Amino acid sequence: MIGLGGLALAPLALGGALLLRRAWTHADARRPWLIVGGWVLLAVAVAASVPLLGAARGPSIVLALASTVALAVVAAGVELREARRKARPQVLGELALEPSDRRRVAWRGWLRGFLAGPLGGAAAMAVGLAVAVCFPAEVKTRLIVGGMLVPFLWAGGMAWTLSDDKILRALAVLVGVTVAGFGAVFLKGSL
Repeated sequence: MIGLGGLALAPLALGGALLLRRAWTHADARRPWLIVGGWVLLAVAVAASVPLLGAARGPSIVLALASTVALAVVAAGVELREARRKARPQVLGELALEPSDRRRVAWRGWLRGFLAGPLGGAAAMAVGLAVAVCFPAEVKTRLIVGGMLVPFLWAGGMAWTLSDDKILRALAVLVGVTVAGFGAVFLKGSL
């Protein structure tokens, strides 16, 4: 049962979801502030859940509540439209390149393999270890959640890396996630 503490945090989750949805649908000068505000509201809701609902149950309940609220916000904006038929281009040169039609360069293939394999695995392990060390729950729960996240994150990182045309973006994100994850583990261990 969620209880009154969980329901009291529902407006924070709703506000965060609405701000993030507004930032997604309207690209203007306020967009960065809306994104920061939405994530801050969600973080406040998670932080406030610990004293209200407990360190083990609170964040889980608020994250489930926030996900449900965000799904409802997105579902409220669903718009059904009639699909248009695409006109066939007259010239083959007008078609967008498919990932398999890209010019093949050996170093790009090797770099993609390195990003999808070892670096994606390191990033997934860093996040899994950070969850296992830093997540506010019992030791068993942290270990199970952290261990279960690793294969899913690695698979997601592989799929994204292999399908994205921007190799340097994938490299920067994977290195950043790896450094942040292992940095969080190191900082938690040194305290």
